[in-house]
Amino acid sequence: MSIHGILGEQTTDYPTEYSPETLYPIARSMGRDVIGWHTEQLTLGVDWWQAFEMSWLNTQGISQVAIARFSIPASSPCIVESKSLKLYLNSINFTEFATWEAVRVLIAKDLSACVQADVTVELFGLENDISSLLIAQPEGVCIDNALDALSDSTGKVALCEHPDASLLQDQTQVDDSNLEGGKPQPYTFYSNLLRSNCPVTNQPDWGTLAVSITTDKPFSNANMLRYILSFRQHNGFHEQCVEQIFADLSQYYAPSKLMVRAWYTRRGGIDINPCRVSDIGLMPKPSRLIRQ
Repeated sequence: MSIHGILGEQTTDYPTEYSPETLYPIARSMGRDVIGWHTEQLTLGVDWWQAFEMSWLNTQGISQVAIARFSIPASSPCIVESKSLKLYLNSINFTEFATWEAVRVLIAKDLSACVQADVTVELFGLENDISSLLIAQPEGVCIDNALDALSDSTGKVALCEHPDASLLQDQTQVDDSNLEGGKPQPYTFYSNLLRSNCPVTNQPDWGTLAVSITTDKPFSNANMLRYILSFRQHNGFHEQCVEQIFADLSQYYAPSKLMVRAWYTRRGGIDINPCRVSDIGLMPKPSRLIRQ
């Protein structure tokens, strides 16, 4: 995946007047066509965007600051390119609003028009609303050390150009307590080692991945970690990476339940947190982690 044009340039002019036209939609089909899986099974979920550099003027010309959360449904035809969102949010820095609600309504209208679906916008004050943004901890077992007990020859992880789902199947000499099969078992785990590259700027994106899965197939933490590490040189948007993982786990493990979510670290004051589920009842609440 690659996108060319002004969004990939190193220098950018930041608008100082309200400019909704800076919002740049990107069709979700770009990433989903690469995945080549059942598109309809990737539309259940939400992308939570959190913006930490929100500012505008009140009617006295005094700067107001807030933290914003945008909830974009996975069923939307488009996502918004993150740099264009930063430009858009900066464009309202010197715009006067009578109320916070007026800001929220305007942003919701503009983002909804960009992604062609209803976007929910929340604004949080830095004093009274802080409880809504407290640091959370992923649920389950951290698998980041799953390869430590293996020998250098067995545990060595090769660099991959693209995500490699075949790594989920390689169970040669894996010392792993989860290699039971035959009856459905739940597994909940996370890794802080998710890394990919932005297809616009080629900058690295780091995140924490969390998975909750119920399957009757043997499951290996070590193989799962190898698979996550295979994303390290992959060029893909945050949403596409999560959907790729969701699709690969669905195809290999045939789970009865599956939830895949990621918390990506901030760039330009914005972090992106996609979540995909096999059933709406599995949807977790939005949250932020220590690296955000």
